[in-house]
Amino acid sequence: MSELTAALRRRQAEGLYRSRRTVTGVPGPELEVDGRHLLAFCSNDYLGLAGDPRIAAALAAAATRCGSGSGAAHLVCGHHAEHAALERELATFTGRPRALLFSTGYMANLGTIAALAGRGDSVIGDRLNHASLIDGARLSGARIQRYRHADPADLAAQLERTPGRSLVITDGVFSMDGDVAPLAELAAICREHDARLLVDDAHGLGATGPEGRGSTAPYGLDDVPLLVGTLGKAFGTFGAFVAGSEELIETLIQQARPYIYTTALPPAVAAAPRVSLRIAADEEWRRDRLAVLIRRFRDGAERLGLDLLPSSTPIQALLLGDANRALAASQFLEERGLLVTAIRPPTVPAGTARLRFTLSATHDEAQVDRLLAALEALPR
Repeated sequence: MSELTAALRRRQAEGLYRSRRTVTGVPGPELEVDGRHLLAFCSNDYLGLAGDPRIAAALAAAATRCGSGSGAAHLVCGHHAEHAALERELATFTGRPRALLFSTGYMANLGTIAALAGRGDSVIGDRLNHASLIDGARLSGARIQRYRHADPADLAAQLERTPGRSLVITDGVFSMDGDVAPLAELAAICREHDARLLVDDAHGLGATGPEGRGSTAPYGLDDVPLLVGTLGKAFGTFGAFVAGSEELIETLIQQARPYIYTTALPPAVAAAPRVSLRIAADEEWRRDRLAVLIRRFRDGAERLGLDLLPSSTPIQALLLGDANRALAASQFLEERGLLVTAIRPPTVPAGTARLRFTLSATHDEAQVDRLLAALEALPR
């Protein structure tokens, strides 16, 4: 038995093995998964836009007009007018002077952190940050420190004893717990200690804040100078961006390797989120509906005695502890026609495996009630 085979078998025994599922058709609450029809509560499509025909039509029209690929990196000859227009509209949407497109949020975080921090600097992150923020810190070569989750006092104490330049990094909405970072306090502490603050609001933009402007909506450039967002979650398309000052964006164009050395997104893919941004801003009913569904689910879970983690966002988590227990619970729900993912280490800390439920504006009350009925029967 090879070393790789032995390692894979250990992962299976520990309940940590991951398998892909094949989905057919248009994204939505009801999916065909490996040939089975399931009601899904595990998508990041918070506003229900991934299957919106208006966005699909914009994508198709732009593909006819602009072709299927960009042909080159942005700094060669791949920067299309559709990219430039989307960047301008993202800057306006986020209230920043400029924005810069990346292919994925992972690449945006890797490129931004490494461009702004290096040897002799410090990167200080929340303990529950997304993997892309953690990996960006590692690749930067800077000293890495972590503060207790959502704990401004611990961040302040660390900044007090940290020499040199510091970059503080945090999720806006935490992807596995669903809680929101204490951004007002973090911003004040960073100003006091002359540290930069980077907020990755991948799970907040579109789904939270007035007109969907996310968890950072109350804060301007002076409070949150580095804003990272994705277009593949609430906006239902693909890609990512960094928004900030003129100097920040020019620095990233010069120094962010995942931007410089990657073929640009197809122009048609950039055309689609231009429609998403308008829908997200204009159709407030989607966030209103999410709020109703979140309250219905949390009230129902409380009646059942289920201790959900605190969250006012579409991400709701039920801690189960053991990875195999979380897998068994996920399988129990699937047998009843519900698709809910078991989240296990290393995505979450050891001993905190969970079911992670995500709600969409295209769910309805009856579907939420169906989920609650299945959870009532879940073995404790």
